[in-house]
Amino acid sequence: MPRFTVHIRDEWLAVPCRDTTSTIRWLGQEALKRYIKNKPDNGGITALKDTRFVVRRCQGLGLLDADDTIEDVLEDNDFVELAIEGDTMSPDFIPCEPGVSHLYPQTFRFFISLDGSSLTSTDLVNLGKGLYKIKLTPEAERKVVQSRDLLDTIVKENKVVYGITTGFGKFARTVIPVSKLKELQENLVRSHSSGVGNPLSPERTRMLLALRINVLAKGHSGISLETLHAMIQAFNASCLSFVPEKGTVGASGDLAPLSHLALGLMGEGKMWSPKSGWADAKYVLEAHGLKPISLKPKEGLALINGTQMITSLGAEAVERAQAIARQADIIAALTLEVLKGTTKAFDSDIHMLRPHPGQIEVAQRFRSLLDSDHHPSQIAESHRFCDRVQDAYTMRCCPQVHGVANDTIKFVQNIINTEINSATDNPMVFADRGETISGGNFHGEYPAKALDFLAIAVHELASISERRIERLCNPSLSELPAFLVNEGGLNSGFMIAHCTAAALVSENKVLCHPSSVDSLSTSAATEDHVSMGGWAARKALRVVEHVEQVLAIELLAACQGIEFLRPLRTTTPLEKVYELVRSVVKPWIKDRFMSPDIEAVHRLLLDQKVWNVAKPYIDKYQTEYIPESRPVSPTAFSLESPASPRKRVRHE
Repeated sequence: MPRFTVHIRDEWLAVPCRDTTSTIRWLGQEALKRYIKNKPDNGGITALKDTRFVVRRCQGLGLLDADDTIEDVLEDNDFVELAIEGDTMSPDFIPCEPGVSHLYPQTFRFFISLDGSSLTSTDLVNLGKGLYKIKLTPEAERKVVQSRDLLDTIVKENKVVYGITTGFGKFARTVIPVSKLKELQENLVRSHSSGVGNPLSPERTRMLLALRINVLAKGHSGISLETLHAMIQAFNASCLSFVPEKGTVGASGDLAPLSHLALGLMGEGKMWSPKSGWADAKYVLEAHGLKPISLKPKEGLALINGTQMITSLGAEAVERAQAIARQADIIAALTLEVLKGTTKAFDSDIHMLRPHPGQIEVAQRFRSLLDSDHHPSQIAESHRFCDRVQDAYTMRCCPQVHGVANDTIKFVQNIINTEINSATDNPMVFADRGETISGGNFHGEYPAKALDFLAIAVHELASISERRIERLCNPSLSELPAFLVNEGGLNSGFMIAHCTAAALVSENKVLCHPSSVDSLSTSAATEDHVSMGGWAARKALRVVEHVEQVLAIELLAACQGIEFLRPLRTTTPLEKVYELVRSVVKPWIKDRFMSPDIEAVHRLLLDQKVWNVAKPYIDKYQTEYIPESRPVSPTAFSLESPASPRKRVRHE
């Protein structure tokens, strides 16, 4: 029989429906009957027939017409909110903000097999987007079973082992009776669910859950296969706990957020799914045919002790940083064209004298995009014999500035990928040795430090970009109309867009202060040094987003500058980038609402469309200019040797 879950004030009510041709009005009245029945004072409702109400979906908050039939507007197990006239929206109802999630019910055709050793940051971000379901490898299942068998033996033999038969932290010497070991684990999760702030988005919670499952799959945590399978079922159904973003100090692991993650799996607190929106966890699980997990000895500790929030947010930050860094090279190259800069500063021989891999890589990209025999540029030809000798640092030094950002991203990505596949809880279970060992793998210093480095390095892409925007907008530096618009005075053009870029860069300067230099002693001085990695991860993400937005403004400004150089054309790859931008944003003829334009180009960068347009030309150039003589420095990426054929160089 179809059933619907209705939220009225502080109650969730399951309402069966024999006849789905009944109306939404009937569903609301039936839910109100059940609500009144459960309340000693009838919930303050004196006459059911006179009670006026509206019904809306929990997911998306769409209002439902009272005269529509249930079968036309709802599906079995849907969640709806009933608001009684005169009430405010229920205080425990958490609407899903528009645009927060792109997860929808879908049929998955592909799985990622988790073994605790081979997951990458790219995989994790794709899992967050809902592109895959997950399953365990047979070897991972075998290790999990062996680890659990050892723990069961410890409990049967009444051994005193931290976190299994004792309290936690300051209470590590308190031995707990066997009859209360289940309660011990449940109390741990409940008491540690003390985070505050907005919940992580569904995508980020999926990443967090997937990463915790991957760590448990290593077989060193003592989780039971039954509990791990229940977590996988919740992930595959996108039943996602309410996880506040604040509350972790990054040692002993991300205790508060991971406790909230476990709490929902226990059927307590709130959960989100594409079908239900935010609702009580027990109802969300039930609606998807799932049962709350029942914790066995050590399982609460196994679920909450580790660096998975720092690492999952860090994985998103480093993936987005990598995407924007390579697109920053393309945008800067387009700006250099508009400002009539020289290609000489990107000569391969210069960069082989300082062979940092990132610097060599960025210079090669510039050469592949700018004027050469490979891709001639009419704009470059127009100023071939000008009297300028060299360009400003913001153009000439892009390989050096962008290059170190690229190298830092690779460094951070290596640390994050190692952390993704690391066992980070405590104590560690070694089934092959028949013992558990307490250690400190839960300390988040590695990802915390790495993400502080990431923020500092990636910020520089926005810092130098903002200066290029200034050069584009300043007529004394660009030889273009002031603020890139005709009829200046009547029109302000990019005047305040540049201010927005400056504001974002200034905000980043504060956000780049490293959080991992701080530490506060917690848990009665048993946890006397912490990483503050949760804040390192969250602010790194914010820095990366600001960098994306600043570069979106620069790309808009560079394309607008091109308009004033027509009919001259730039190189083929840069023309393709221009055409891509013009597919979503028209030229700026007179002042108009600018924020949608910035957001449209920001979306191009998020989707890596600028990179995808230019990449074939970069790859082709690299292939055709592979050397056959002098070897590349062993510290370089073998992107191009110092013996690359000489290309036509403009002398500005």
